[in-house]
Amino acid sequence: MWTYEKTLQYPVKIKNPNPAMAKFIISQYGGPDGEIGASLRYLSQRYSMPYRKVAGVLTDVGSEELGHFEMVAAIVHQLTRNMTMDQIKEAGFQEYFVDHTSGVYAQAAAGFPFDALCFASKGDAITDLVEDMAAEQKARTTYDNILRMVDDPDVIDPIRFLRQREIVHFQRFGEALRIVQDDLDSRNFYAFNPEFDRK
Repeated sequence: MWTYEKTLQYPVKIKNPNPAMAKFIISQYGGPDGEIGASLRYLSQRYSMPYRKVAGVLTDVGSEELGHFEMVAAIVHQLTRNMTMDQIKEAGFQEYFVDHTSGVYAQAAAGFPFDALCFASKGDAITDLVEDMAAEQKARTTYDNILRMVDDPDVIDPIRFLRQREIVHFQRFGEALRIVQDDLDSRNFYAFNPEFDRK
């Protein structure tokens, strides 16, 4: 399943440290709609997915989300490397610095750490895919909010790339949902989980 190329999916080359930006961008690392939750959600859901093609989509997207997790970590790292104590204080980055120095730690912009309770793996094809489509929209909204707050072109460029991938993932999950719905009886697939009644 796995081939790892030791390059980022999209380049991250940030010249100027800015811990104030890192404080909110980190939410896409370990926040409730961030990349680690997305990856774990999809890679977990694939095991109970009864449709091989759809399980393949979950594997593909879940694997790509690991690459996005890596990109967000690179952005946060580059925004916090070589920062001065004055920059730390001016940005209100002291609390994070005291706990993690400039290490990248999975947390939300609000400061609470990553928690697996922020994603679902229900074992029902329709439920999981609808959850996945919503998750991609929430992540896209978070990237929209980040883009509203940043002015550094070195940050904007990879964030725009990540935002666009959320749109593509939403579309892929929509296609996957259509595969499932076309196979199930459209009159009753919301009434109960028909996957366990299949012959």
